[in-house]
Amino acid sequence: MARVLNPIDIPSGVTLDVSGQTITAKGAKGSLAQVIHPSVQIHQEEGQIRFSPANDAKATVAMTGTMRALVASVMKGVNEGFEKKLELVGVGYRASMQGNAVNLTLGFSHPVLHEVPAGVSIECPSQTEIVIKGSDKQQVGQVAANIRAYRPPEPYKGKGVRYAGEHIIRKEAKKK
Repeated sequence: MARVLNPIDIPSGVTLDVSGQTITAKGAKGSLAQVIHPSVQIHQEEGQIRFSPANDAKATVAMTGTMRALVASVMKGVNEGFEKKLELVGVGYRASMQGNAVNLTLGFSHPVLHEVPAGVSIECPSQTEIVIKGSDKQQVGQVAANIRAYRPPEPYKGKGVRYAGEHIIRKEAKKK
């Protein structure tokens, strides 16, 4: 019994190259490659790409879904790109661009400089907002997590670096 997952439509403007177990996608936002697990079979047909497991083992079926999701994010990344927004909450907390680095003032005795890696662009539309953009979903998320790790939100006042729209569960202060 050969299971075939939902196919991924190849967007217009994206060229796909399948060589062995490597899929390379080129689009308006750049080029990305994804290596496919050996237990997953790839089938490319007119405007679509399909994935099927080599056998019916539970781990192989799970890996097929994972590979499909990774390739779908590669397609979206080279076509539209990904974006994460961070908010700085706290008195005196600010961010600004300084060359190829983000200068963060987060209540420490020193400013924090975070270098911007290749393949990612960072903007600061206001002093309390950071917008991270790029074509690689994993890299954009990792850069956002690294910046958030400098001062994660604390549970009493909610001060810190948080994702846009993130809800911080607040604790009640100690009573006398």
